[in-house]
Amino acid sequence: MNPVQIETFLHETLLPILAAMIAGGLIGLEREYRDKSAGFRTFIFIAAGSALFTMLSRSFGGGDISRIAANIVTGIGFLGAGAILREGPRIAGLTTAAIIWLTAGVGMAMGAGAYLLGGLVTVFALIVLWLFPAFERRIDLLREQRVYEMVVQGGTESLEQIHAAMGQVALRLIRREYFKESTGLLRCRWVVLGSHAAHEQFVAFLVASPWVVQFRY
Repeated sequence: MNPVQIETFLHETLLPILAAMIAGGLIGLEREYRDKSAGFRTFIFIAAGSALFTMLSRSFGGGDISRIAANIVTGIGFLGAGAILREGPRIAGLTTAAIIWLTAGVGMAMGAGAYLLGGLVTVFALIVLWLFPAFERRIDLLREQRVYEMVVQGGTESLEQIHAAMGQVALRLIRREYFKESTGLLRCRWVVLGSHAAHEQFVAFLVASPWVVQFRY
């Protein structure tokens, strides 16, 4: 290979792949640090593979260079779906699935030679991944959901008193279920939404309440 061919190879073949691998690796480090299902190597492969297919679509795609790129998006959609899991009432893996999709886009940008665009998106993604969890934790403190299971005496009148106490500390009752036992006690299950501080106030009320025989959350 002459110097011109070497320079062309470095700039048009090697550089896009390396740039995609670096970007994918940086995003993957954050996922690996948080012990997520898709980690460091996975994101490197996603970015590098997306860059490779994008480069191939430019070289061998003929008149329609978007065909392979569109198939990348479809394939990544299936890969992201595999990261989504249902854990009881919660759905886990949505963030990882979204980042897989984003990383593929970054790899495609690098493969197309749009290094500035791919680099900026990588930086913005890392800012969101590293800094936003702190904001989410603060929001969760303001919107914490708990499930209270209580055994109550005194009939439905006592339930109304407990409900009133809940309203006084700015908690919101999302759903409630109860049934009467043969002993006359009421067994209740309440889904409650509110701030962490409000929940703690409500717990203190339940501890001191003469109507509550026992409870847990």
